[in-house]
Amino acid sequence: MNTYENALECAQKIKAIYSESIDFAVVLGSGLSNFEKEIEVIHSFDYVDLPYFPISTVQGHKGKLIIGKVKGKTVICQSGRFHYYEGYTMEQVTFPIRVFKLLGIDKLVVTNAAGGLNPNQEVGDIVIIRDHINLQPEHPLRGKNDDRFGPRFPDMMHAYCPDFFNKAIAYAKSKNYRCELGVYVGVQGPTYETPAEYQMFHRIGGDAVGMSTVPEVIVASHMSMKVFAISIIADCGYPLDKLKVISHQEVLDKSAEAEPKVTDIVTYIIQQF
Repeated sequence: MNTYENALECAQKIKAIYSESIDFAVVLGSGLSNFEKEIEVIHSFDYVDLPYFPISTVQGHKGKLIIGKVKGKTVICQSGRFHYYEGYTMEQVTFPIRVFKLLGIDKLVVTNAAGGLNPNQEVGDIVIIRDHINLQPEHPLRGKNDDRFGPRFPDMMHAYCPDFFNKAIAYAKSKNYRCELGVYVGVQGPTYETPAEYQMFHRIGGDAVGMSTVPEVIVASHMSMKVFAISIIADCGYPLDKLKVISHQEVLDKSAEAEPKVTDIVTYIIQQF
């Protein structure tokens, strides 16, 4: 798979339909598709119509790229992401991010539903991600580097843009949302965590744990994109007295309940930048 050439071909197909500049790319996580209602749609693409795009297999992920306006800004929204646990390679998981960069986009918003690791959290709380711990088994930059995308050894000191997360947390606090800055732990999945794993992830400094986001952010950083990332806490895994059996449907339901607040914060960031 020649990622650069394939991503360029996909970007060119999109540009043939919509050639204007795009301000933000947005990746929607499980149960967070209602953000689409904020978009004044100009055009949408089914993944099956885009060259080299994978197809999402997970409930709650639709499988469309949507271009439109949000508060006067132009966005391209990935409704339905890809995960390593689905059997895709990391090149496939992060392929849309490569396409976004080749469309000329340098600002990325990533959303997800996550498990809570902070004892102060409750289901429905929001974590604005300031950093991550990568525990996924494959690195998205493994292999020969393509200098057309970025350097062999990209710096990760500011993988999450401080301008974005500082402004977002101040806004969330002004709206009295239950929201904190935190560290996201990225794992493979598809199982939810064991009690011992929840304890370990808390002890190493995590505030939220999930099966996405980290590969996309690494690839975005490789290409010098500015990233804003936000999690909904859909279940609590620490301390253990908060832990209960969880299903994916419950994750979707809890995400949907808290989704209006995330949409408000994301919309605010898009409007401000």
